[in-house]
Amino acid sequence: MERPKVVLLVRFKTPLSEPEILKVVKERADEFRALGGLLQKFYVRDKATGEYGGLYLWQSEEALDAYRASALRASIGAAYKTEGEPRIEVMTVLETLRD
Repeated sequence: MERPKVVLLVRFKTPLSEPEILKVVKERADEFRALGGLLQKFYVRDKATGEYGGLYLWQSEEALDAYRASALRASIGAAYKTEGEPRIEVMTVLETLRD
């Protein structure tokens, strides 16, 4: 895999059950696979807070910016019935441990 340049973490709370969340994940997977510059996406859950989310590895800041301006990004709240707006964290990758 190409080394990511940017990491995006999206976190949210939802009333959906885990099976319902996984159904949404599967329904939307092809749209995420088609995104230019998205190297990998991990679907995650924080047991301590009850939050769910996505950890995205991006090829470039431009690819991330294109996603952030997209209808797919705007649809997260509706797709997962989030409680409030999802929390967004963006970090630049300085170095990777492995190639």
